[in-house]
Amino acid sequence: MIREWTELTRLTGGSSIVVEKVRLADSGIAIEGEFALPRLAQLEADDQVFVMAFVSAHGSLKDMERMFGISYPTVKNRLDKLAGKLKMVEFTPAPEPEVDKEDVLGMLERGEINAEEAVRRLS
Repeated sequence: MIREWTELTRLTGGSSIVVEKVRLADSGIAIEGEFALPRLAQLEADDQVFVMAFVSAHGSLKDMERMFGISYPTVKNRLDKLAGKLKMVEFTPAPEPEVDKEDVLGMLERGEINAEEAVRRLS
């Protein structure tokens, strides 16, 4: 599978690819239209291999250093570049939920949180 994908990438010369037909192998059902490839599939073959290795290494940068024979900063820089290529949406942290004063005071009274945590939650 990887060999075929590498060959397809070589043939297209990095041009964008639009898939026009998808066939489900088990049922033979075909769907026609215009389908964009997923972001991972749009990466160059060497970047795809790097991502697969990163997942296989469970995100260990030390393992990535050993696998590719490169330094920690090089692994980090490569991951930063890949993150930029794969970025789909900006991450915005969810707003903090409204704090119920009575709940916080109850937690403090029951000893579930200390005074410092109660002050932090109430401010």
